[in-house]
Amino acid sequence: MRFRYKISEGCYTYLMINFQEFEVDLVALVYGGDAMGRLPDGRAFFVPFGLPGERVRARLIEEKRGYARGQLLEILKPSPLRINPRCSHFTECGGCHYQHLAYPEQLKTKEAIVREQLTRIGELSDPPVRPIRPSPKEWNYRNAVEFHLDPLGKVGYQKANSHEVVGIRECYLPEDPLNDLWPHLELDPESGVERLDLRLGYNNDFMIELEGIEPNPPEFSVDFPVSAVYRSDVGEMVLSGVDYTLIEVLGYPFQVTARSFFQVNTAQAEAMVSYLLETLKIGDESIVLDVYCGVGLFSAFLARRAGRVVGVEVSSSACEDFSANLSQYDHVELYEGKAEEILPYLDIRPDVIVVDPPRAGIERAALDAVIAMNAAVIAYVSCDPATLARDMKRLIKAGYRLEEVTPFDLFPQTYHIECIAMFEKQK
Repeated sequence: MRFRYKISEGCYTYLMINFQEFEVDLVALVYGGDAMGRLPDGRAFFVPFGLPGERVRARLIEEKRGYARGQLLEILKPSPLRINPRCSHFTECGGCHYQHLAYPEQLKTKEAIVREQLTRIGELSDPPVRPIRPSPKEWNYRNAVEFHLDPLGKVGYQKANSHEVVGIRECYLPEDPLNDLWPHLELDPESGVERLDLRLGYNNDFMIELEGIEPNPPEFSVDFPVSAVYRSDVGEMVLSGVDYTLIEVLGYPFQVTARSFFQVNTAQAEAMVSYLLETLKIGDESIVLDVYCGVGLFSAFLARRAGRVVGVEVSSSACEDFSANLSQYDHVELYEGKAEEILPYLDIRPDVIVVDPPRAGIERAALDAVIAMNAAVIAYVSCDPATLARDMKRLIKAGYRLEEVTPFDLFPQTYHIECIAMFEKQK
């Protein structure tokens, strides 16, 4: 089939796309949510929404040198593990990947994927992966949700690998109060609003963030107490209430402004904090460095035990929140800026380093600086097992031993996996 593709005014090229179909036996679930099989030429073939043990018919939609991707057309032989998805939008909206798999099987899959990534990428023959910590709730666990708007102003999600917005009628991931709220929101499609973020604080306080292309905010009115913010290229404007909400973790209230990141699964955020407090040996003489510290989720609890806590964070809004959340501590410091720019010039010798980088992992210069500090213990909080495995290799080469990796399931029904890896410096 031939498509005409316009690359500039008055200039066209023709791209040949091979829409071959294959019958493939799927053998494994891989990081990213796809099931993997093999094409007749031996290349790995990745098919979303398939399961190991299934034979499927799939259309070839993308080809690379060593692999290809397909679109699931028909399940010729279903897996006995396959279940009916709960949501009518599953496979369409792009938000979930595992609704066709019972939750205990999701947990087994994620634990196996962590082990596979550390083995294949990290080159460890027997990585010390502990049992995954399940989410207390497999549905309705998110304290925040991000919607896009379709051309009619209806809230929805973007399709996977696409900017197309799918309007939704239901979603089983947000916490119940958010699910009670969002279906009643009415947005004018001419308002210029492109995105709508909702966040739930404790005592069921709501934060609404509108993001649009117009410099002036749309008309906004609600008949219940709510904090609301409008953000555009020219800045941010508070429409109602304040520009933050409070989220409570283990009884500690955290100020989180609209632009700041916070873990979306509050119960699992508590589990990760508890794990660090149980695992890290910190006393009143200990110096703790918290890199990518955000609003202070870990620092707030570590500061109760340590003699000195130093945070590093690039987000200005998160730094403001950190300062508010840890204002009662005199032995806490905060440096605002990129980790790779601050750490090489930070004159401290921490006993413990906690790193919680974004999905891309630790930037090379930042990791070099972390290694040079020669801390006895490094706790690496990871949201991507592939970049964890990459950085783990460099830490091991620098003389650290991987003691254990504990996965935490913060995102049931999706492929995302959070881990905490504990490294100790070998003497």
